[in-house]
Amino acid sequence: MTGWLPAVLAGTAAGVLSAFGIGGGTILLLWLTAFAGVPQDLAQGVNLLYFLPAAAMALPSHLRNGYVDRRTVLPAVLTGLIGTALTAWLATGLDTALLHRAFGLFTVGIGLRELFGKG
Repeated sequence: MTGWLPAVLAGTAAGVLSAFGIGGGTILLLWLTAFAGVPQDLAQGVNLLYFLPAAAMALPSHLRNGYVDRRTVLPAVLTGLIGTALTAWLATGLDTALLHRAFGLFTVGIGLRELFGKG
């Protein structure tokens, strides 16, 4: 898939899912790596930058509608930042092929859970 239309469609799908708070970045990563030919490490960097404005746009609506449990925000953010820092540090020392396989298994696992899980 080449050209601007597939990129617009992938970006739109990722944006809609991000607005719902359900992981539009995963769609973006899959499109970038599987269809746009972007190496996974670069796609992950794009995804990190994509997430910031997407979250900033969706957050006011979620706050206004009461979709954020304010009691859990600070603990979740603090532990998330610590976990992210440690994992990013760890990932820099791992073989990228291992990271590719781990991401693939994670994606397949999530897909199977969504297809066959309850709820």
